[in-house]
Amino acid sequence: MLLLSLFKSLTEKPADPINTMDQTNDIGVKYTPDGINPKNISVSDLSNLSVKFIRIQWTDLCNSIRFRVVPISYFKKLLDTARPGLSMSKCVLAVAFITVIPGFSTVGEYLYVVDPSTLRLCPYAPGHAVVFGHFQEKMPVLGPNGIKTVSVPICPRTILERIVQEAKDFYGIEFLVGIEIEFILLESVNPIVPANSHLWCDSMATAAGTVVAKVMDEIAEAILESGIELQVYHSEATAGQYEVVTGPLPPMEAADAVIHTREIIYNIASKHGLRATLAPRLDDHSCGSGSHTHISVHGNPVNHRNLGWYKEPSTADPEILTRLESNFLAGLLDHLPAITALALPLRASYTRVADGIWSGGTYVAWGVDNREVPIRLCNATSPTSRNFEVKSVDGTANPYTVLAGIIGAGMIGVDKGCEVQAKNCVGATTPADMNDEERKQMGIISRMPLSLDEATACLQGDTQLRERLGDDMVETYLALNKALDEEMGLGTETEVVSRLVTTY
Repeated sequence: MLLLSLFKSLTEKPADPINTMDQTNDIGVKYTPDGINPKNISVSDLSNLSVKFIRIQWTDLCNSIRFRVVPISYFKKLLDTARPGLSMSKCVLAVAFITVIPGFSTVGEYLYVVDPSTLRLCPYAPGHAVVFGHFQEKMPVLGPNGIKTVSVPICPRTILERIVQEAKDFYGIEFLVGIEIEFILLESVNPIVPANSHLWCDSMATAAGTVVAKVMDEIAEAILESGIELQVYHSEATAGQYEVVTGPLPPMEAADAVIHTREIIYNIASKHGLRATLAPRLDDHSCGSGSHTHISVHGNPVNHRNLGWYKEPSTADPEILTRLESNFLAGLLDHLPAITALALPLRASYTRVADGIWSGGTYVAWGVDNREVPIRLCNATSPTSRNFEVKSVDGTANPYTVLAGIIGAGMIGVDKGCEVQAKNCVGATTPADMNDEERKQMGIISRMPLSLDEATACLQGDTQLRERLGDDMVETYLALNKALDEEMGLGTETEVVSRLVTTY
């Protein structure tokens, strides 16, 4: 129920508009949580697929993808243990480059426990498969509720899993998530030289026989071979820029798929002598690269809990949104400035978001098919494909913590029955085009953070979202992001840009 306005089938006979005027406007491909079947591989498949090595992989709070490789023989021995995993220093989640943040050291270890259900092939590395997991304490410790647990509250996958499970257990609400991945292919990182000069959907951007065409074909094939649905790929709006769009999945599986797809992109580009980068923006004269995040909300809370407010009409736009979608949107808008610290984690991230360049603008607002607001409602009149697109996210962000923030914020709105204050910003006029009085009449009263410092302050001051995410996680993340910011800003402007494209 997600992503872009795709036609149901290219083979269907075009409908006669005159004869369908009074029929449904349900124009997108239908996806539902119970209809999703993630195509991972099983442990029993490994031998038949000639897998020799397993990449035990994790993504730290700085969004660095890391892994250790074990042979299949040892991996199977690990699976026979009570908690199959590898011991790792506790600082693995709290180090930026080589800087360990205060409160962490090389003393102490976590156990990174693998989840065999996450196994996927690595088509870019024959004989390799990858598996994800959770960081756990080696011995039980007292949790926030006074009960002993092995859960690690700063583990990104653990945070997302908890928030998603709470929504399902307490409200019967589920989500589907799809993420568009924009990236730039470079021939050189110092100086910056794009792989070509072709722009948005330009046929010559994938001209037959070119290196870039080979790279994009191999990326597409590898995504499909690894069991991830590929919906579309195309060239984007700046030199050397491309986008791949994968199908919707439950939040955890969606974040895993994003990480796996990024690894596919990085490795296949490298195989052909190119560098792929998720850098938000390379210069003031080019378009930025985002990681637009689409989310649809599914459920019927009135049948799950006695929520009287749910029976009332939507407060945002009763002709378009359900009451559940409306309350979720209200929570998301209320906490969007704080989420920005997770979604746009680098100073470079704020060079991409501005008014007038289709990147979501700088005002806290929403609207139907409006790319100048940070929350765009897609397929508004199609109940089976309607979704919210969060535009203020880029590829330098950890997808697990971003989704935890988005879902956590939306669930605050559901839990409290919040009402949307901002009106549907639809039509040619954008918030930036309005004067102060016009924005006030539309209920657009807040500005998005315009810098990393402003976003950090918003997250620090948002007590409700901090409670959802966990204070330990927020404090660790902010301290780590401060150290990352200092490291990323060292040197000349050329060195800073080079470090950006080689890190992300």
